Amino acid sequence: MEISIIGSGYVGTTIAACFADVGHNVVNVDIDEEIVETLNSGNSPIHEPSLDERIEEHAGDRLRATTDYDAILDTDVTFLALSTPSTDDGHIDLSVMEAGAKSLGATLAEKDDYHLVVTKSTVVPTTTEEVIAPILEEHSGKTVGEDFDVGMNPEFLREGSAVDDFLDPDKVVLGSHTDRAAERLRGVFDPLLERAPDASLVETGIREAEMIKYANNAFLAAKISLVNDLANICKEYEVDTDEVLDAIGLDSRIGSEFLGAGVGWGGSCFPKDVAAIVAAARDVGYEPAMLDAAVEVNDNQPVRMLDILRDHADPDGARIAVLGLAFKPGTDDVRNSRAIPLIDALLDAGADVVGYDPVATENFRDKFPDLDYADSAESALDGADAALVVTDWDEFAALDDEFDAMADAVVVDGRNIVTRREGIVYESLV
Repeated sequence: MEISIIGSGYVGTTIAACFADVGHNVVNVDIDEEIVETLNSGNSPIHEPSLDERIEEHAGDRLRATTDYDAILDTDVTFLALSTPSTDDGHIDLSVMEAGAKSLGATLAEKDDYHLVVTKSTVVPTTTEEVIAPILEEHSGKTVGEDFDVGMNPEFLREGSAVDDFLDPDKVVLGSHTDRAAERLRGVFDPLLERAPDASLVETGIREAEMIKYANNAFLAAKISLVNDLANICKEYEVDTDEVLDAIGLDSRIGSEFLGAGVGWGGSCFPKDVAAIVAAARDVGYEPAMLDAAVEVNDNQPVRMLDILRDHADPDGARIAVLGLAFKPGTDDVRNSRAIPLIDALLDAGADVVGYDPVATENFRDKFPDLDYADSAESALDGADAALVVTDWDEFAALDDEFDAMADAVVVDGRNIVTRREGIVYESLV
């Protein structure tokens, strides 16, 4: 099938390469000429495992990029994969989506054949039908449900494993409001479902598809916060948190996934999606107390690391190594990294902070340009009075002799990955 994707950010680039990988012809449309050139040269504009080789394989063949919206005219379906960042009050900012829809609508005015437009970006219920569709109608002069259809296909891509998540999904959710749209949307995903026969296919309405994404992420975020709340209680009672969590994970109603206690969740999805659905709930007069509590617990977790550090060292004037600046391993994304509020608190406490991350240093430097950055974990630890582990990179789990170079080997492990041994004053959040 001929597929066009508007947007070459994290989601747009990933799904473009993966759609090409399952056999579709894909064109990425983006206003950024540098990104277009990068894709057409066979390189990825983002850091994501397994993505580079797929772009290199398919660029110039089944995958190409352009700034020309007219490329959409030769395709059967267009995915809108544009950013929906948070506003200060938690709502999603639809300005980029609206601009993309206007350009798409103006382009579809020149197309005689039926076309399907699918929202891929995460948007609150009613957005596709009440915001995107009217814009498309206005700028195309066409009628939704007659000349074209809209649909919704939420993404469940985790940074660091996005390619695997797309090609081997737990579920594929297709939202539509006409049989014609549903049939074309199924046609897009049939090659993927043939390769991933264990994936569940969920065909539903557009609003339901929009809400499924929020419900999915809100549930996982709340589960992590509940686990951290329980772990905090366990630590106060000197209870072995791991044994408690391992035991409750044996209950089929709970499951063992997402039971790892630690410094909390960050990234681009959980914070934004939880904030957006909370704001949307309040818009219709509902107070989501559980989700409010999940956010509060998560916001407090980095500060707990500082509180634990104070039991062993005074941060004022101390050299503190912060290991891990990306919000999770396998990515250079620092959006809502737990290191951000932690470093803010350390600096407020008078600490001399040195940061290190295997791949995310340059992105983090944009937020903290004056921070001292090390080029290795060993260098960050050399002469440090304490070390705080924020991201669970494998190389941090392998650290051992490097701690001996610290002035005082105090380690506060926010991810529970460092091996305890003699000569280290070790504390975790559990």
